[in-house]
Amino acid sequence: MKVQINPVIVIYAALFVMFSIFNSCVNDDALTKATVETTQVTSIKPYTALCGGTILSDGGSDVTKCGVCWSTTPNPVIENDTTVNAVGTGTFTSQIKALSPSTTYYVRAYAVNKGGVGYGLQVSFTTPIGVTDIDGNVYSAVKIGNQVWMVDNLKTTKYNDGTSIPLVSDGTAWYNLSTPGYCWYNNDASNKNNYGALYNWYTVNTGKLAPTGWHVPTDTEWTTLENYLIANGYNYDGTITDNNIAKSLAATAGWNSDSGTGTIGNDIKINNATGFAGLPGGFRYNLDSSFQDFGDCGFWWSSTQGNTFNASFRGLFRYNSGVFSSYIYKQCGASVRCLRDN
Repeated sequence: MKVQINPVIVIYAALFVMFSIFNSCVNDDALTKATVETTQVTSIKPYTALCGGTILSDGGSDVTKCGVCWSTTPNPVIENDTTVNAVGTGTFTSQIKALSPSTTYYVRAYAVNKGGVGYGLQVSFTTPIGVTDIDGNVYSAVKIGNQVWMVDNLKTTKYNDGTSIPLVSDGTAWYNLSTPGYCWYNNDASNKNNYGALYNWYTVNTGKLAPTGWHVPTDTEWTTLENYLIANGYNYDGTITDNNIAKSLAATAGWNSDSGTGTIGNDIKINNATGFAGLPGGFRYNLDSSFQDFGDCGFWWSSTQGNTFNASFRGLFRYNSGVFSSYIYKQCGASVRCLRDN
């Protein structure tokens, strides 16, 4: 049987399809890109950083993907390196990974919807100098004058040749040491990440403690740092005589408070003008192996011996405005900051 097709119906159907296509195109054209704002970069390390964004508007269609994109050239796009966060509106944070030390990066937040890719304004940041020890711990570093200093206390459990440093927790054993050893403050390994290890001077004296290309500073090199800071106005009051540089070397967190004029503990948020970020990791006393002054002081070894029994160190105290320089017994446990070789 031959089927009769009503030409009127065919015409109306064709018109309906054309109208639907046209209307769809109009709707797609009416869509706009999402509006996104880039947040500031924080927690900048040699190989990682944190950034993110806020999706202010979805542009009239669901956001299907968002995150940040970055590059070493301005105006990065999603064809460059990107992170992908949970979709939706609101604020998000991304960890940027696989960065290179001492490199400037440009980053923008992005959000994808049916209207395309919306980008936030570009921000830039520079990763610090970095070094990795034999254990795989990563440290930031800062250039001060002509010297490059670690920004973190050393936390390695091995010498740079891969051999282990003895961990000595027992108080009596520590007291009797005349050979290398290290510990964590209060024998609590949770102090490792923020405050590093406490080493006796015999460990320093091996010459194998610092990562390759770095060394434990001599007393003279510590003095070079101090003289540079004094001469360049890093005293708390901006003067260029006397030693009032402690606040410029101390971190902006971790220190107990103090009311003295120009002391580390007085208004700690304005500390750390140098970027050295010295922390009050305390020390281990030689006579009774007790742990002392956490939150109040930081002690750092030099590689310079005083006599048979002692070696030089530098100290920061919450109640002082200057860097303390003296000698302590080699059995004491103190922190280590490394200096890059010339």
